[in-house]
Amino acid sequence: MVGSAIVRRLQAAGYTDLLTATRDEVDLTDAAAVRAYLQAQQPDAVIVAAARVGGIEANRSYPADFLYENLAIAQNCIHGAWQAGVGRLLFLGSSCIYPRKARQPIREEDLLAGPLEQTNEAYAIAKIAGLKLCQYYRQQHGVCYHSAMPTNLYGPGDNYHPQHSHVLPALIRRFHEARAANAPTVTIWGTGLPRREFLHVDDLALACEHLLLLDNPPDWVNVGVGQDLSIRELAELVAEVVGYDGDIRLDPTKPDGTPRKLLDVSLLRSTGWEPGIGLREGLIRTYTDFLERKAEGTLRMV
Repeated sequence: MVGSAIVRRLQAAGYTDLLTATRDEVDLTDAAAVRAYLQAQQPDAVIVAAARVGGIEANRSYPADFLYENLAIAQNCIHGAWQAGVGRLLFLGSSCIYPRKARQPIREEDLLAGPLEQTNEAYAIAKIAGLKLCQYYRQQHGVCYHSAMPTNLYGPGDNYHPQHSHVLPALIRRFHEARAANAPTVTIWGTGLPRREFLHVDDLALACEHLLLLDNPPDWVNVGVGQDLSIRELAELVAEVVGYDGDIRLDPTKPDGTPRKLLDVSLLRSTGWEPGIGLREGLIRTYTDFLERKAEGTLRMV
């Protein structure tokens, strides 16, 4: 989802010589393969948007896989880029790198100020390592390697797997299926009280382009909208967009995850960037994409 959005943005901006190797062409967990590819292609800049991602259930079920694969991707891409003489690299992380009980809104300096959320600790540790690798390669080797930490993302090309998807695409799929089946109720995990912030992936793509054009970007910077809502409010909004008018029930026996995760985006805004897509508008666009891909048989369910 993220990589595709970045490619769309860069193509719209007039960039024509883009390298977009698929997983079949380059296994990013294979250090030798990554090094060989980057040395052969000699890119001017690298954007590390690849990751193994998933929601609470996927993170709880496969913590070793999440830590190993994301750590391998980070170190192979960053070290491989340096070996190939690449002077510019942007590493994409996640707002889950911050402590579970971080002050709200979360500032960049809150990194490593407390324990992480247990349900996604493995993923967060890998992303923190990638962020720190960029910071230290920049410090030690003089390359402009820096990071962006986006909040929860959604948009075209999202993953709608029944167990492995994030909360927003999971809600879209479940409310769509409930509407089609005339189901009287939909049950969502947790208490509905945790608050989350959501950024459309096309806004993230604009932020990435913006950061790559800065002469002296921050070592890492939050990317978000600076507003959040409860999971219950999100579910009601998704149900409205999808057209589901049944009852929404909560299952408090299921985990909530981090109580609140709102980013302070003042640092990025101080460089001249602002998000442009509101949540309702973004949900309408995303549900339209969901329907189109479902009709084509190309809906992502992995």
